[in-house]
Amino acid sequence: MTNYPEADTINQLINDAKHILIIQPDNPDGDSLGSGLALEQILGEQGKEVTIFSAVSLPSYLKYLKGYDRVEITFRKKFDLSIIVDTSSNSLLENIYKQISPKAFNTRPAIILDHHDHISGDDISFTTVRLNVPSAAATAEVIYELSVQLGWQLNLDAKNALAAAILSDSQGLTANKTTARTVHIIGELVDGGVSLSALENARRDMMRKSPEIVKYKGRLLERIEYLLDNRLALLVIPWEEIQQYSPQYNPAMLALEDMRLTTDTLIAIVLKIYNDGRITGKIRSNYGTPIAGELAALMGGGGHDYASGFKLPNADLNDVRQTVIRHALELLS
Repeated sequence: MTNYPEADTINQLINDAKHILIIQPDNPDGDSLGSGLALEQILGEQGKEVTIFSAVSLPSYLKYLKGYDRVEITFRKKFDLSIIVDTSSNSLLENIYKQISPKAFNTRPAIILDHHDHISGDDISFTTVRLNVPSAAATAEVIYELSVQLGWQLNLDAKNALAAAILSDSQGLTANKTTARTVHIIGELVDGGVSLSALENARRDMMRKSPEIVKYKGRLLERIEYLLDNRLALLVIPWEEIQQYSPQYNPAMLALEDMRLTTDTLIAIVLKIYNDGRITGKIRSNYGTPIAGELAALMGGGGHDYASGFKLPNADLNDVRQTVIRHALELLS
């Protein structure tokens, strides 16, 4: 078990609060949502009123997690304490700031629980205490360790949410950040009643695709560019397709795995173009080529060695495309 020096401060802030707001980043994933749902259960058991907030709609593939439908998309101003999960980056709260100014947080304490590598110059400014553990496989792993240290009770829903979150960000305990402790935590959660097979079956059921989406995936695969002697796979998704297909399935996730697993390909990148001029990039690299996080950082983003992303406002597609190819070539060399 890991002991965090920030634990006592976090515990005191929570003890002093009545209504706690748990904030999802602008790119909610299995770890952020599972962490938020686990905290909702843990703090609810302590008698706290808890609201989970996401400024963007949750991706459909996350809806296998029990409690996803309790996540609110309209900001509630009535809270005593905010907890931001799975990000320390200001740029990943931009959609929240469209609903409320960052200044509104300054009068109330805020906790960050995260495990991403630090990105200089992009810090969330209103933090009271930051617990960021880059060596952890997932934010949910940090929350589990914090729960053990502080003696927080975990009901079965909290355990299931933590297990799902850890398995999601560790890619089924295969990611490079997976440690013996990560595996032990999953074992402890199973000992506590978690059924990994039930979680996996729920996840697989949610990943079923309509015939329309399967056909669209085929068209996406035909558009993949293979560059740098096939070491880089690149795909561009325009706004019209995001608008049409995202309600059913994230278009980037339809293609990324096939791109990454192509012969000779070391890194896969999906660029998505939005109607406000914004371009986002989702990056995945293969084992033995831990450059995804570094590439994202060069593009103003961040993430892990093998999974990362970036977001650029008012960007030109040709410029972004050439820049990302150039940086990929430099890192691959």
